[in-house]
Amino acid sequence: MPMGRSVRTGRLVLAPVTWSDMDDMARLKGDAGAFGLMLGGVRRRAEVEAEMIEDLAFWARRGVGIFTVRENDQFVGMTGLHERPDARGLGLRFALFPAARGRGIAREAAAAALRFAHDAGEERIIAVARETNFASRTTLGGIGMTVFDRFERDGYRMLVYESVRAPGSGLHASP
Repeated sequence: MPMGRSVRTGRLVLAPVTWSDMDDMARLKGDAGAFGLMLGGVRRRAEVEAEMIEDLAFWARRGVGIFTVRENDQFVGMTGLHERPDARGLGLRFALFPAARGRGIAREAAAAALRFAHDAGEERIIAVARETNFASRTTLGGIGMTVFDRFERDGYRMLVYESVRAPGSGLHASP
């Protein structure tokens, strides 16, 4: 159920990132197990601070953005939307600490962020995953996103997923 811009699922609370989340986000984005496969890879604290500025501005500009993910009041990861630097569109992303994996948290959190974005009026959302990243691919397929494109990056085959909600219908539709 929505709580303003925060979202509560059966066991998680997703809240828009704030400066008070900086230490948690720096730990997550600095963890190779959590962020090693993300676009740009593991970050140093200064990079995380710069991204936090972008995330806060994006929330202010678009009314959607990156959420922290908490289970039992413990920070376990992040999910949400950002403008992809490769100009492919509004991108869904998610990352969890390795200890939080294997229990459906990524799927639950990513699905909630996707619903939030569509409910906020975003018609088309994409996500990109390495072809070999079966965990991310399973999560993206499990929340109803479908592959619609492929490209090569840094020697890896990347799959582009999308979710499209037909304007005014409340339903997801394929292009």
